[in-house]
Amino acid sequence: MTVGDAEILARIRAICDEFEAYWYRRVTAALRHQGLVVNGKKVRRLMREHALQPRRRRRYVVTTDSDHDNPIFPNLAAGMMLDGPNRLRHWGAMRRPRVLS
Repeated sequence: MTVGDAEILARIRAICDEFEAYWYRRVTAALRHQGLVVNGKKVRRLMREHALQPRRRRRYVVTTDSDHDNPIFPNLAAGMMLDGPNRLRHWGAMRRPRVLS
């Protein structure tokens, strides 16, 4: 059974409407799951020619809330010249008061 490009394109559009982030490999796998064996290169070409490129997922979500009423502490290490790795951590440990028991 030979299926024309119009039928393949209709199925690709249906898959892309349902799953917005599917690239050509997933669309090809979905077509095979439906029983239609199509070469991945053909699916890629049809998706490119008919502007069915997937929406890209956001990779970074901003989690910092800078609009707050809490106090903002000064950066004490802004003007320091560090002479080696991990020196800032040691400096911070030396500034803490030690409690003797």
